[in-house]
Amino acid sequence: MDRDFSRLTLGFSPCPNDTFIFDAMVHGKIDTEGLAFDVFMEDVEALNQRAFAGDIDITKLSYHAFAHLTRQFSLLSAGSALGNNCGPLLVSKNSITRDEITSARIAIPGKMTTANFLLGLAFPEAINKQPFLFSDIEDAVLRGDADAGLIIHENRFTYEQKGLVKIIDLGEFWESTTGYPIPLGGIVVNRILPSDVQKKVDRVMRRSVEYAFQNKDNVMPFVRCYAQAMEDDVMMSHISLYVNDFTIDLGLTGRGAVQYMMDVASEKGLIGKVSDNLFVS
Repeated sequence: MDRDFSRLTLGFSPCPNDTFIFDAMVHGKIDTEGLAFDVFMEDVEALNQRAFAGDIDITKLSYHAFAHLTRQFSLLSAGSALGNNCGPLLVSKNSITRDEITSARIAIPGKMTTANFLLGLAFPEAINKQPFLFSDIEDAVLRGDADAGLIIHENRFTYEQKGLVKIIDLGEFWESTTGYPIPLGGIVVNRILPSDVQKKVDRVMRRSVEYAFQNKDNVMPFVRCYAQAMEDDVMMSHISLYVNDFTIDLGLTGRGAVQYMMDVASEKGLIGKVSDNLFVS
């Protein structure tokens, strides 16, 4: 039986930047061109693993994971999280030296996260890493279960309140060494979908992002629903950090940043050969 490509599985995280951009798409507030979605809401590492299993049509994916999956998935022009001064932070209870970092027990938000990829670029000798759910990393460091923690998402705005100190901003490291904005996560579509369906998804994704920018009051209830413990100002800081013009369209600069990341990863032997065409076309 031929598959009906009008109903697609869709994965994204409950983080404010994701719920913000996907609200209009999953709740029919825009023209979806006949597409409907069965939604999986999971943290980024769970989404990465679902993609590795090939068990999803459309998903949010860390760029590190995408680097390993370019032959299975194409990247949408819309929906990506790229930016400046928005990278993962390495934090600890006390300031530590570079030598101490290389031997430290480091809590990471997942092996296939872009955060871990950047940590590997900055500190290739640091190999004593343990995956944690991203929201548990601060507490793991405070308890002494880890000497340092690699934090992402809204934890960028809360670590100081908990008494932790920043060791390095890996986004600043990337930007200073490459000149590009940092690619954190993107929205990809499974290459098993027909080309016209992939292009349709890209158009719908862009429409959903544009709707969110133009109708913030209408999308915030969905955002708050999955960020109930977060204050509104933290929520908005989170959104403004990760949702920007690159989220509407990667453009030449965004595409260049993604391609550069793939090239660096390939040169360093971190990934195999990537697809000749990374993007939906």
